Amino acid sequence: MSENKEPHGVKFVYDFTEGNKDLKDLLGGKGANLAEMTNLGLPVPPGFTITTDACKVYLDSGEEPAALRDEVSAHLGALEERMGKKLGQADNPLLVSVRSGAKFSMPGMMDTVLNIGLSDKSVQGLAKQAGDERFAWDSYRRLIQMFGKTVLGVDGELFEEALDAAKEAKQVTVDTELEAADLKKLVTRFKKIVKAEAGRDFPQDPREQMDLAIRAVFDSWNTDRAKLYRRQERIPGDLGTAVNVCSMVFGNLGPDSGTGVAFTRDPASGHQGVYGDYLQNAQGEDVVAGIRNTVPLAELENIDKKSYDQLMQIMETLENHYKDLCDIEFTIERGRLWMLQTRVGKRTAGAAFRIATQLVDQGLIDETEALQRVTGAQLAQLMFPRFDEQAKTQQVGRGIAASPGAAVGKAVFDSYTAVKWSRSGEKVILVRRETNPDDLDGMIAAEGILTSRGGKTSHAAVVARGMGKTCVCGAEELEVDTKRRRMTVPGGQVVEEGDVISIDGSSGKVYLGEVPVVPSPVVEYFEGRMHAGAQDADELVEAVHRIMAFADRKRRLRVRANADNAEDALRARRFGAQGIGLCRTEHMFLGDRRELVERLILADTQEDREEALNALLPLQKKDFVELFSAMDGLPVTVRLLDPPLHEFLPDITELSVRVALAESRQEPHENELRLLQAVHRLHEQNPMLGLRGVRLGLVIPGLFTMQVRAIAEAAAERKNAKGDPRAEIMIPLVGTVQELEIVREEADQVIAEVEAATGTSLKLAIGTMIELPRAALTAAQIAEAAEFFSFGTNDLTQTVWGFSRDDVEASFFTAYLEKGIFGVSPFETIDRDGVGSLVAAAAKAGRATRPDLKLGVCGEHGGDPESVHFFHEVGLDYVSCSPFRIPVARLEAGRAATQSAGSDHR
Repeated sequence: MSENKEPHGVKFVYDFTEGNKDLKDLLGGKGANLAEMTNLGLPVPPGFTITTDACKVYLDSGEEPAALRDEVSAHLGALEERMGKKLGQADNPLLVSVRSGAKFSMPGMMDTVLNIGLSDKSVQGLAKQAGDERFAWDSYRRLIQMFGKTVLGVDGELFEEALDAAKEAKQVTVDTELEAADLKKLVTRFKKIVKAEAGRDFPQDPREQMDLAIRAVFDSWNTDRAKLYRRQERIPGDLGTAVNVCSMVFGNLGPDSGTGVAFTRDPASGHQGVYGDYLQNAQGEDVVAGIRNTVPLAELENIDKKSYDQLMQIMETLENHYKDLCDIEFTIERGRLWMLQTRVGKRTAGAAFRIATQLVDQGLIDETEALQRVTGAQLAQLMFPRFDEQAKTQQVGRGIAASPGAAVGKAVFDSYTAVKWSRSGEKVILVRRETNPDDLDGMIAAEGILTSRGGKTSHAAVVARGMGKTCVCGAEELEVDTKRRRMTVPGGQVVEEGDVISIDGSSGKVYLGEVPVVPSPVVEYFEGRMHAGAQDADELVEAVHRIMAFADRKRRLRVRANADNAEDALRARRFGAQGIGLCRTEHMFLGDRRELVERLILADTQEDREEALNALLPLQKKDFVELFSAMDGLPVTVRLLDPPLHEFLPDITELSVRVALAESRQEPHENELRLLQAVHRLHEQNPMLGLRGVRLGLVIPGLFTMQVRAIAEAAAERKNAKGDPRAEIMIPLVGTVQELEIVREEADQVIAEVEAATGTSLKLAIGTMIELPRAALTAAQIAEAAEFFSFGTNDLTQTVWGFSRDDVEASFFTAYLEKGIFGVSPFETIDRDGVGSLVAAAAKAGRATRPDLKLGVCGEHGGDPESVHFFHEVGLDYVSCSPFRIPVARLEAGRAATQSAGSDHR
């Protein structure tokens, strides 16, 4: 443990009346929003919040801050005075909940304990106070169960088994049918479980209960499931959690009491209406755990109209105040409504786009804010395929459409199997009665989640929506047997583990077997097959169209495509590409041209080499004519040959077998033998760092000049045909300015020859890829000979980290991600501190030499949302990515341009 270093004079505890929604860093999301609701005059039970600063001190030193106990005592005393009762006193006990509350919502990942203050003595006082003995003993058994599992580390299954046994003995199916006498026996049984498993008695001192619960909430910040969730959601690990101590209100006091979760709009679709779940005679954990099936929130109007009307009014107040979809937790205690939590609610990708445009139309937010309410990751989700409605299917059930998408996979019934099978390449659907936080590993690994219990506010639904994972909840007709690893569907058919099922998170339908998929309407829109604004236009497409229009008006970064042929280029243009940032010419050397490349490699004389190059020239020119035609009027950056030559030759093992067979049969094999000798000659221990890129152009005379001639002649032909070709020539793998100067001198000579021969003036920019650390570090020199830089961040990441991507991703990246060394793969999102610092330094140095230097990026990072923001920050002119990622890059470029300091809409 490190030394207890706590800030001097820092206040560690805030009453709900002291904070506001802007103090999330200090009070956590839950505490800040409880304070905000208190300030709005909404009915919030009194309480106080222990800050994240206190948690950080505890996590750093293993001890609470010295001042914390006294501060808690002072606030507890004030709370007792306000409530007119003392914590856990025998005759009139004050009970409190102790709940976690980090800055960012982490549903179910950290710990909560309700009913703190109950003991063998105070349970009697609670029964008298409430006039309900059953309620008091039910609350006590809940405390022992939650405290035992959360604070003392007792296996929660032991309590569940004891509860099931009590229901079986009583011959009832739900816990609300257990009477006071049954619950007294259950409390005795629970206390014995605690003693046996924890090695101590359940604490009877209410302050000890509270202090231990506070410490347990601090500890829960670093549980495996919390750390996994933070890595998944990219939440920093050093934020810590606040702790909220709130006076208890009770939803389990009978039929005139209950608890629920409400949304101001449907988190699955974004539509306005009455959405949520309500459960009579229950406490809050019963709803989110999905243990008992709820009724729709609209039913509350029939159950308790007064509370319903008040809730509707509060929901409108909160949505107008937060100017966003709000997720609300509430309890009704004997007809009196209490607000327990509100937060900006998690939503599906489709709902995010719809809600953003709805709020603009309502005048609550402007276009700039609307862009901050959606993300490129959400847009990518909307571009995934969906089930074909015309396909023949075997529907076996229907649940609640909790998180959209079309998921197909083998049914598995526990998280361990889901992870194991997924790592073996299997697509799986995790099937559970209900999920709990311990299922997070399996939920991440699965294509989708199916539960037979719970609703839109259950753990499965909330976590799935946050992750963008397909989810169907509450499919009650499906009988899930996790112990026997099977699911029985209506009619008696059994789905065994490993059987393929399909789930539709948009409709809630469950199918046997694999259902075929069709393209998303959002993809059809980007490809021009569905028109926004048309009478029959999809509502979602209309929302996406409007948001994309906002983004395109706001963004500074231009977005190009990585495309190697006219077909890909035309598709990219339909997706909104503003040019081609990377055309890889090696792809033009494959297929029926491989024989010509083999002739070039095998050439023994200058004459043979020129003959092979002359045969390749018209084919290359034809490729470029088609490409420049497809992208007429837009820039096309052509990268000269980059990969090592052995990649164009047959596999060494395959060749060796062919030569051996030919020799054994005494058949002619001179060509195969020459190829095999060439493969051996060209063999390198590490080809990635060998004879490739600019090095090829320098050691194989005529190779690069042939390519430059093909580009120049194609451009001249297009220009003479009244076209507008805008070709740019990119030299790969440059490490020193001298390499670039030599290749550039030869290229300029070839271009001049083509201009003279065709009578055409060509303006072909010549630049280089910055993909080696040395190139980045000497960018000021290289810019003297380059008109543009394109950062090849794939190779730059490999060379900065010393990684061979093909090897390391399979060998140790999983371990690095699990251990938290990486929050995300550096090949997926740019490593800002290492690779990013080189990009920023090279951009600055290059522009110092040549102020008009054009800067772009053509690695896979060009389509990654977080990386796009980085490239905007360091002043690049464009990003280039695969055609499918172009809309994502356009959206994120718009968001990057409009993102204001401190705004965060997770």
